[in-house]
Amino acid sequence: MAIGLDVTQPPEPENPEEYDYETCPFYGELPVRGQVIEGTVVSTDMERTVIVEREYDVNVPKYDRLMKRRSRIPAHVPEVLEPLSVDDEVKIAETRPLSKTKSHVVVEVTEGDA
Repeated sequence: MAIGLDVTQPPEPENPEEYDYETCPFYGELPVRGQVIEGTVVSTDMERTVIVEREYDVNVPKYDRLMKRRSRIPAHVPEVLEPLSVDDEVKIAETRPLSKTKSHVVVEVTEGDA
């Protein structure tokens, strides 16, 4: 991987002839660059795509308080990663646009619900 993340290498693809190497950052040709974001999986309704939500605080100077905001980012899941479920903590990395809305890919599952 291009960024130099401390990510454990997932197992090799089971069927190398049918594997989609074009969208895999581990064994394929997908370059990873830019931001690395940690978040929680909130939706797994699409094929090979998850919605990752992250919360962050924004300062509101008028009230001298912090306000919580959240963003939802669609991310591609490579086939070599185990199937993800809702409430899994993941790291996603920025990459080239994979579709109209996806330009991030899951690079690590940090912890699960189990």
